[in-house]
Amino acid sequence: MKISAVIITKNEEKMITGCLRTLSWADEIVIVDTGSTDKTNAIAKKYKARIVNYDGPASYAQWRNKGLKEAKGEWILYVDADERVTPSLRQEIINLVSQQHSVYVASAIPRRNFIFGKEFKHGGQWPDYQKRFFKKSALVKWTGKVHEEPDFKGKLGYIKNPLLHIKHETLTEMVEKTNDWSEVEGKLMFEAHHPPMTIVRFGSVALREFWLRMIKQMAFLDGGEGIIYAMYQVFSRFISYAKLWELQIKSEARNTKIETNTNV
Repeated sequence: MKISAVIITKNEEKMITGCLRTLSWADEIVIVDTGSTDKTNAIAKKYKARIVNYDGPASYAQWRNKGLKEAKGEWILYVDADERVTPSLRQEIINLVSQQHSVYVASAIPRRNFIFGKEFKHGGQWPDYQKRFFKKSALVKWTGKVHEEPDFKGKLGYIKNPLLHIKHETLTEMVEKTNDWSEVEGKLMFEAHHPPMTIVRFGSVALREFWLRMIKQMAFLDGGEGIIYAMYQVFSRFISYAKLWELQIKSEARNTKIETNTNV
């Protein structure tokens, strides 16, 4: 096998069909399913995908590592269920694989991000390079609990043609995702012994995120949708730190209780 496509799924029946249709050219499709209860796996079987059920540590790094272990191809392409491989990207990947003396063992792919049904060009949404294509023998592993990164041996190249990313359709979906991932981010910061959150620190977090999205990355150039999304990113960042604060308060209360009991 030359190319294995790896997709991580959990209840992706709304998105998986569109993704699989753009991967029919791959030598194999590996689905690493992390607990779907909808029709995701039934749909995947129609496209002759090989489904690997995984119930180990819950992180994208571990899920991608499972895909690395299961894939049989010489090259691995990681694609999310809400992403689409364009014909031009497919051809560029095939051309790369056919080059016997390429110096690159990994490639970063740009993404065109569609949010609220509109393509965003600002606010950090373009070119949004993602390291997703690897020679299997060079990819050691993925690391990181939230923002996973690949560890590979060799040179990184940059692909010209983009993935399409149907990022968010509704605010409800965005809020649900923020609630899940802010728990993880808050816990990681707490475990790293982040300084106690104060009013000044909360203000600093919000202002820095606003400056990044609205001023430096000029999210307003994407119109009303761009402004809404940028402000949502400020909110999302704030929530992560608020959950850190919540953990710090609980920890302080436990320590105070222990100290009180000890003194008694």
